[in-house]
Amino acid sequence: MLPAEPSTEVLLLQQTGTFAMIRRLIGEHGRTYVLAYAAAGLLMAVSAVATGASVSLLRPIVNGMMSASDFKHLRWLAFVTAGLYMLRGVATYGQLVIMSRTGNKIVATVQARVYDHLLRQDVDFFQTHHSSEFMARLAMAANGVRDTLQLLISSLGRDILTVIALAIVMLVEDPLMAILAISVVPVAAAALGQVIRRVRKFARRSFDGSTRIMQTMQETVLGIRIIKSFGLEETMRSRMAAAIREVQRSANRMAAGVALSGPLSDTLGGLAVAAIILYGSWRVTLANADPGSFFAFMAALLMAYEPARRLGRLNLDVQSGLVGARLIYEIIDMPAREDHTPGKPPLAVAEGRIVFEAVDFHYRAGEPVLRGLELVVEPNRMTALVGPSGAGKTTIINLIQRFYDPCAGTMRIDGQNIGEVDLASLRARIAFVSQDVFLFRGTIRDNIALGKPGATDTEIRAAASKAHAHEFISGFAAGYATSVGEQGAQLSGGQRQRIAIARAILKDAHIILLDEPTAALDSESEREVQKALDELRLGRTVVVVAHRLQTIINADTICVIEGGRAVERGTHQELIARGGSYQAFFAAQFGANTRSLLRATTEPDDDAVKRPSIAGANR
Repeated sequence: MLPAEPSTEVLLLQQTGTFAMIRRLIGEHGRTYVLAYAAAGLLMAVSAVATGASVSLLRPIVNGMMSASDFKHLRWLAFVTAGLYMLRGVATYGQLVIMSRTGNKIVATVQARVYDHLLRQDVDFFQTHHSSEFMARLAMAANGVRDTLQLLISSLGRDILTVIALAIVMLVEDPLMAILAISVVPVAAAALGQVIRRVRKFARRSFDGSTRIMQTMQETVLGIRIIKSFGLEETMRSRMAAAIREVQRSANRMAAGVALSGPLSDTLGGLAVAAIILYGSWRVTLANADPGSFFAFMAALLMAYEPARRLGRLNLDVQSGLVGARLIYEIIDMPAREDHTPGKPPLAVAEGRIVFEAVDFHYRAGEPVLRGLELVVEPNRMTALVGPSGAGKTTIINLIQRFYDPCAGTMRIDGQNIGEVDLASLRARIAFVSQDVFLFRGTIRDNIALGKPGATDTEIRAAASKAHAHEFISGFAAGYATSVGEQGAQLSGGQRQRIAIARAILKDAHIILLDEPTAALDSESEREVQKALDELRLGRTVVVVAHRLQTIINADTICVIEGGRAVERGTHQELIARGGSYQAFFAAQFGANTRSLLRATTEPDDDAVKRPSIAGANR
């Protein structure tokens, strides 16, 4: 989970920080909506006063029934009672509408705040947490903030005011019976305290289980081909069943705890009511007390029971809501891991010369990926990074974009330390195309337009034409309005890749980063994508992680990366002639065909598309 286990501070907060959390919620949201809550509170007060007033009328009504001469007076009291109930209904409706709208605004604000904070985290943060954790917190836990505030406002406003109004009626009618009724409160509070601790624990477990259900469902949708190909249906069923059982078990235990509060309250309340009935009956029948007062008292007591019961459960319900609030604040309180320090100068790109100076980097301590890397990428040229898997090629691409920062050393673009420039300006001058193209929900036009928000249709079509995508897009019935499906599932790999290249062309960045852009494509798709790449590289600094031979030999410069270092540099012909690491890498990829391929790639060949690829040589 996120985090895997709650931190010491979070556990302490869960155990002793209820009031601190409530103060924070009120401080962050109560003040913002103070006018709305004040209006709701005023309407709650009107409802409470109307309730108390309607009950207080019972005494003259009951006593009036004893005398036929008071019928006209009773008729007036009946109309007043009806008016009071209408007033209470209107006030209740108004406060519910205000509270609902305010609560929905709070949820929207919290969700936007959490999402914005997540965007400020670095790539490593997302690679170490499952996406379903964020989805669950954003979709479900944000409601905990709203629910807690709603409970507090409604209980402190509606329920407390109603109980106070009815308690005043009871004290006026019979002080002794009122004291007897109130004496139940501390006993009920002590009994509910034990229930609260159990409910809080199971509420957290239930949320964690719900997150695992979302995680399993997401993995099923995204990995359905693997599941069916490997016959993993039963494995996934078992995994989902385990998560569902955990949620069911926790929900049942939480429900049992919540339900236990009802019998406790009912039993104690019933004993108090029984005692009051016995005492009141004795007073009316044997002590000649006013029967109207007794009826008014009993009505006030019975009407106060439900709001008093809700107040008794307030801590229980608030603790359930605070589980979601705490999960939200676990994210909000995480420091932003990306450098968005204001005031840094923007990156000024004149040529696009990239220099790595003694750069060290590791993803995990003790497992270095780059070791003192010295690398120069010349401007307006295409530099191919080749080497064995794990050598650090993709890491170089990541570091240029500052998805990660180096552990030591410096990276410069046109002499500027990229760690000291504005991060947004750095990325604005870079376009990235990866092997695993990600397309967002929407149309082809929407996805290309991400390269330049606000781009015209003419600009989008021009970019698609340069990417050799316009022809296949025009072949769709809906053209550029064609939906790409989830993650581009409606398109082929080559089509997705060309849309990504069109997006990069539209961005018109000076620096282009390509991570194995043709590695997973068939020959026909590779030819089309290669044409698009030729358009993309014109007049730009291009760094490409390459395995395909066609991509490698088309590069102006090839840099061989081994063990986190740049060990060779030159053109394809120069490196082959040198007989070093590049030739060994080349030979390892092609095996028995090495000599013929070496001869073919060092001789002029106008039909470049017929050259085999490193990725395909071992097939």
